[in-house]
Amino acid sequence: MALDYVIIGAGPAGLQLAALLEADGKRDYLLLEAADKAGAFFERYPRHRTLISINKPHTGTDDPELNLRLDWNSLLSDDPELLFTRYTGRYFPSADTMVRYLGDFAGRTGVKVRYNARVTRVGKVGDLFTVEAGGTSYTARRVVVATGVSQTYRPDIPGFELAEGYDTMSTDPRDYLDQRVLILGKGNSAFETADNLMETTTVIHVAGPSSVRLAWRTHFVGHLRAVNNNFLDTYQLKSANAILDGSVRRIERDGDGFLVTFAFSRVDEVVKELRYDRVLACTGFRFDASIFDESCRPELAINDRFPAQTEAWESVNVPGLFFAGTISQVRDFKKSTSGFIHGFRYAVRALHRILEGAPWPAEKLDVTPEAVTDAVIARVNRTSALWQQFGFLADVVTVGEDGARYHDEVPVDWFVRHGLATAGHDYRDAFVVTLEYGPDHDKVDPFDISVARIAQDTPGQAHDAAYLHPVVRHYRDGVLAATHHLAENLENRWDRPEAHVKPLAAFVARALR
Repeated sequence: MALDYVIIGAGPAGLQLAALLEADGKRDYLLLEAADKAGAFFERYPRHRTLISINKPHTGTDDPELNLRLDWNSLLSDDPELLFTRYTGRYFPSADTMVRYLGDFAGRTGVKVRYNARVTRVGKVGDLFTVEAGGTSYTARRVVVATGVSQTYRPDIPGFELAEGYDTMSTDPRDYLDQRVLILGKGNSAFETADNLMETTTVIHVAGPSSVRLAWRTHFVGHLRAVNNNFLDTYQLKSANAILDGSVRRIERDGDGFLVTFAFSRVDEVVKELRYDRVLACTGFRFDASIFDESCRPELAINDRFPAQTEAWESVNVPGLFFAGTISQVRDFKKSTSGFIHGFRYAVRALHRILEGAPWPAEKLDVTPEAVTDAVIARVNRTSALWQQFGFLADVVTVGEDGARYHDEVPVDWFVRHGLATAGHDYRDAFVVTLEYGPDHDKVDPFDISVARIAQDTPGQAHDAAYLHPVVRHYRDGVLAATHHLAENLENRWDRPEAHVKPLAAFVARALR
């Protein structure tokens, strides 16, 4: 008999979806994991064993929803014991703690998981999938892949195979004593590696074709984080190290070392040959599609690093094949947070609602500008989902002749394409509520005091705000009709009567008039 779902991968995303299905109790599902435990990826990565996802137990509030804004590691659960903040007080916790947490989550939620069941083939005949794992064949109506980006990304550079990969290189600084080291890549893995080796190497060069992008400026947490940027000091203060902007043309052996041909971007691609004792590849990761046979091989996107997906996280070319977790970031690549636990935990909850196909959960409201405004103000000042998945998830208020309905955490692209089905409720008007940064926020240096700033709590200038703030869009008959920005606030409290509440109520009233 066919299962409703087979979920592949017992990492955070697979466990989150399985826990939601288990709590729902309506479907037959099975979670398959290649390793002998949940979260085995974190036994190996990050290589230097410190997570850059923040963990803050001391927030000054006992509101669990608000606390999730500063807890980037917990999965969603009604069990207060399954908060990651109960496991450690470290702001940047150890990866070993994550392994322990995910194991406990699997146990306490009672998810149906089979360990030591590596999936070797996924095929499809008609509407049914066949999943082969651990010597057993499973049949399922839908397959959800939550394996993460499990393979290192290998750019097309002649001689790249001579570089030591992030997955295999030594992390012991003594192994690099008095050596010249080239690190390929400009992400957090490259800079965490450089930081680890600075005391023992003679020279480190960090190289790549793109500019270094700092998370505190772009607000994308996958860009270089401050906890990993000590290396920037050593470069700018002329302390032997350097960042090379440009492209590696070729890597060759040169006696006991390597000769690297490099084209510099900043000087019209002047080409130089540089010699190193070691070349380390920290070029990121990609999705492994090798388990799929020709009957259901998903199309790939972004240099073949991720499976291409619809607004429902479904394969664009294989109906019934869905994706969850880190590999879902193709939908908001380097814009929001779908590549990280504190983002995709909410996306998985939305995926679960989409998979089940039932009307989106909704709360009834009176059809008055005051009622709609009060509901929006209450949510934007508390929600963790819209806070973490800024610009990607939205609350949606639909308004029809029979009243209004408030829907939580709807994917923006899903709503724009499909609208919302609510039992017995037809609507013409909808208000889509998001938290967003301004369109040019990554061009503003937040530490430059000479740059003009939008005054706090100033509604007339809210549309020009660069920092995170609520945005309410009015749709009529599925077409965007008007947009309202709520004014910035230093402490992210958007509830001042004159600055936030009255302007929003006036906007809603005009829209419904």
